[in-house]
Amino acid sequence: MTWPVGRPPKTPIVLYHEFEYQAATWSRERRVIAKVEWHHGELFPRLGFIVTNLRRTAKSVVRFYNHRGTAEQTIKEGKNAVKWTRLSCHDFIDNQVRLQHFVFAYNLGNFFRPTALPKAVRQWTMTTLREKVIKIGAKVINHARSIVFQMAEVAVSQELFAAILRRIRKLRLRVEASW
Repeated sequence: MTWPVGRPPKTPIVLYHEFEYQAATWSRERRVIAKVEWHHGELFPRLGFIVTNLRRTAKSVVRFYNHRGTAEQTIKEGKNAVKWTRLSCHDFIDNQVRLQHFVFAYNLGNFFRPTALPKAVRQWTMTTLREKVIKIGAKVINHARSIVFQMAEVAVSQELFAAILRRIRKLRLRVEASW
């Protein structure tokens, strides 16, 4: 592969190359896919290598492995945010039900993120979402005509919390209208 000729564009130049390679400890040659990215303003290209036996185009193999990596990040996020590895029951069935509850809570949080969070905070991780919005202490004051939540603005601002509540209210109205 050669360095691209001409002035570099603002968008990255991405090239794929594949070849056969046999490491000293391998019994046979294997297919290796190289992904080379030239980014504007960087002196050296970014290189990535994948050893695979998939019979797809090089670009689709890289895309497949990239999606697989995001699944592993999701598993890690579930372990950290929902604590779904805490299966301390003695019976297998009890642990199975407990894990299903954890997965349901995680999926509910993933549903909550794009539908109820404003765009400014949609990139929050599940842990951040849990700590700042869901698992927050508040003093509830009942008045004759209203209910007041007194919360510290350390977690989320009043404006952000109000925006989240407005988006949740809109979800409820859509559901009622569809019945």
